[in-house]
Amino acid sequence: MKRVEIKITGIVQGIGFRPYIYNLAQKHFIRGWVLNNEKGVFIDAEGEDGYLDQFIQEIPKLAPPLARIESFQVKLLKPFGYITFEIRKSEEAQEKFVLISPDVATCDQCLSELFSQKNFRYRYPFINCTLCGPRFTIIQDIPYDRHKTTMAPFVMCPICQKEYEDPSDRRFHAQPNACPACGPSLHLEDRERKEVPGDSIENTLQLLKMGCIVAIKGLGGFHLACDARNQKAVSALRSRKFREDKPFAVMCSNMEEVKEHCEVNEEEEKLLLSVERPIVILRSKGNSTIAHAVAPYQDTLGVMLPYSPLHHLLLNGPLKTLVMTSGNISDEPIAYENEEAKSRLGNIADYFLFHNREIHMRCDDSVTRIVEGKPYILRRSRGYVPFPIKLSFPLEMILACGGELKNTFCLTRGQYAFMSHHIGDLENLETLTSFEEGIEHFKRLFYIEPRAIAYDLHPDYLSTKYALSIPDLPKVWTQHHHAHIVSAMAENGIEGDVIGVALDGTGFGTDSTIWGGEFIKANLKDFDRLAHLKKVPMPGGSMAIKEPWRMAMVYLSEAFGEEVKDLKIDLMRKGDPQKWNILKKAIKKKINTPWTSSMGRLFDAVSSLLSIRDEVHYEGQAAIELEMVADRSVKEKYSFHLRQDEKPMVIDSTEMIRGIVHDLTEGTPSSKISGKFHQTIAHLIVETCEIIRSEEKLNRVVLSGGVFQNIFLLSLVAEGLKRSGFDMYTHHLVPTNDGGISLGQAVIAHMRLFQCA
Repeated sequence: MKRVEIKITGIVQGIGFRPYIYNLAQKHFIRGWVLNNEKGVFIDAEGEDGYLDQFIQEIPKLAPPLARIESFQVKLLKPFGYITFEIRKSEEAQEKFVLISPDVATCDQCLSELFSQKNFRYRYPFINCTLCGPRFTIIQDIPYDRHKTTMAPFVMCPICQKEYEDPSDRRFHAQPNACPACGPSLHLEDRERKEVPGDSIENTLQLLKMGCIVAIKGLGGFHLACDARNQKAVSALRSRKFREDKPFAVMCSNMEEVKEHCEVNEEEEKLLLSVERPIVILRSKGNSTIAHAVAPYQDTLGVMLPYSPLHHLLLNGPLKTLVMTSGNISDEPIAYENEEAKSRLGNIADYFLFHNREIHMRCDDSVTRIVEGKPYILRRSRGYVPFPIKLSFPLEMILACGGELKNTFCLTRGQYAFMSHHIGDLENLETLTSFEEGIEHFKRLFYIEPRAIAYDLHPDYLSTKYALSIPDLPKVWTQHHHAHIVSAMAENGIEGDVIGVALDGTGFGTDSTIWGGEFIKANLKDFDRLAHLKKVPMPGGSMAIKEPWRMAMVYLSEAFGEEVKDLKIDLMRKGDPQKWNILKKAIKKKINTPWTSSMGRLFDAVSSLLSIRDEVHYEGQAAIELEMVADRSVKEKYSFHLRQDEKPMVIDSTEMIRGIVHDLTEGTPSSKISGKFHQTIAHLIVETCEIIRSEEKLNRVVLSGGVFQNIFLLSLVAEGLKRSGFDMYTHHLVPTNDGGISLGQAVIAHMRLFQCA
């Protein structure tokens, strides 16, 4: 006979962990008890040596899929003589800090019940248990009990209540537990707000088959849905949503349907089927029957599998693939309340499939892809949030406000960094309100009262203005690209000095110019700018982002001077000389022509030079399409010049631009030129790092920034750095784009304010 005390910390509450322990104890004839406290799960277990050893070994091995065990401590005690095993009432604590689970995809058991005619929850669109269903989006406050969720208005019937109270049932303490007799329900309305009688799911299916657009209320907000094979319906959705080219995501009924449209490897399939159920970017097949308008000018497709019972019911019929895009007008936050959806989406959707379970916190779908066999998160939201990023050292309570594009905020507590769901582009009042509400919600959920606020150096960002408006707290500015690098350092658990390569479209520099092609010596506190792309003017400011031809003309002028007008390339043949003359005068007089060292703008310029994209309709479009056409078999590269006599070192692309123009005049295919361009950028990154290594004696390279969403470039750089003997780090847990910088901001603020030198 042996007795042990087991302490388990991590994500172990609200996910069926105590019933799991109870049933495991029954299996191994264990006596004692289990309870929740403020730190996790506490077990006092007694049994025969062999059975007890098996019990201890199986706890982490067979844990519920939502569990995230961070520490598992076992201590031997004197035998006590327990007779039974019981689940004891949770210990009350003065500080009720617990980790909270994200919303989770429908589990196999609930799915089986959903389609079993003998089950009383047959075809019930809100079926759930402790292993699946809504969590983050319905929690209003903690502790996580039903009366503090949006399920409070729904009183459980006797059957649901019995399940809820039975420790051996998988719905023991499942806060959203419900059935058709006592839970939420659906109803369908047209855009005139008239309810459509009959079976809401069947009626919705018929409308989708007819080519209608339906706004569907999900876990974290509304999707706008239509038949993905119906070109007319998809085009109508584009027109009404004011979304010209940006790809739509699709939801497929199962893996067989996914494989009909896309190439899928083992890691991608595993990610698609994970409990997080993110959108996964896949290589599309040429013979796919999905409408061209879903992802125009793309060779990839964003695909997800059903993650709620409602999705499974909608995709269980003749329609196997639906467009499921965020329920918003482009650049606004996702709609999540019924009345809000009617007013904001009334000119887009033909019909609305509502339910009466309120969403407390809106939450967009996450977007991922597989890179080098690992998940690479591009948007961290539903399914991942509010799981924290575990840091290698504790931080004070910090609020980091993020940037402007793809905004997230971050709140820290001890070794946990709670990064928010995807807020969106902080460019309007609706998104700012969502940002402010999210901050207050996270502070309440995780008992965080910030001792300092971190913000981006850019004076015009709404996130910066919000930070500076908060009274009585120390404020710490952070440079955009330093935050990028520290974000990647923090998720990889590395400290000390590194070579940081931060490449993106825009970030405010310490010299008040726009940076974005940066090589820095960085640590968690400070940085030195060691090299950057040569600065060039951005004629028209933000218009140069929307119209890449402007940047193309700037780079041509830098390379050829007055000879530009004589160049025999498409850009000069089709361009408007009068427009360029006006821009030249603006540059000369320094009117709305900020200087930039941005790698993103260089990609835009080359895209325009190759007649791929002169005007963009969404962020990064020119660069995305430039990557798409690249011939990956090309090994050649263009020349470039590293001006090592200047400090910081300057990377001059003039020779490369001249080489591209030469190839264009020789009739070289755009695919080959794009391939050579990508090879050139990879080589200049590696060569610059080699020079910095020789001068600074650093061998660790950290990559971050939106440019590294370009998987072709990332793979070339990784190969080159590896060949040169560098230790390379990049992102996998948080986005490499601006959705990840809030983590870096929080760490920098802590190091500057609270860490001793």
